[in-house]
This record gives sequence, structure tokens and C-alpha cells, in this order.
Amino acid sequence: MTDYLADVKHYDPGADEAVVNKIVRHLGIALRNRDSSLVSASDPDELARVKEKWCGKKLGVTGPSADKAVDTVCTIMAKDNSKSRVTFYYLVAKELGKLEDL
Repeated sequence: MTDYLADVKHYDPGADEAVVNKIVRHLGIALRNRDSSLVSASDPDELARVKEKWCGKKLGVTGPSADKAVDTVCTIMAKDNSKSRVTFYYLVAKELGKLEDL
């Protein structure tokens, strides 16, 4: 758990541990496999799933707002070759102003 929190704090030093824990619990089994624990920002299908499942279903945001948030996080994390799904989802929720809703 501390690894996830440390990675999130790399991008948001004031990250709330409780929110990170909620994302980890939400992702559950997906975090056990290295491939599914990472987001491939170069894969349009992967980003579409993030927009549909995380932004749309979990956060209730679709359309241009979801597109913009995901694109912004891709830019923020561009230098990170292994984009942690927990960190990616946290930053998307933060961009959308939805951290308190988790």
C-alpha cells in the first residue's frame, strides 16, 4: 500500500492516503498482475476503457470532460514509462474534482 501512496505523492505531495486506499480496493484483483496494474497511455483502447469504466461509471463524468482529464494525466505522467493504474486513476479523479466523491 505504501508503494501506491508513494507513487501518487510523486505527483501530488498532499495526496490523501484514504483516497488512495479506496482506489486500491476498487481495483482489487487487477493490481495483482503487472500488466493490468499499469495504464498504457499509447493504447487508444486502454484510454477508452479508462474513460468508460473509471470516468463514466465510477466518477459519473463522460464526454469532453473525461477526455480532457485523461489527456491531461497522460501529459503529466508522460515521462513515466510505467504508469501505475492507481496513480493514473487518482490523478484523473483529481483533475475532475472527484476525489472527495470516492
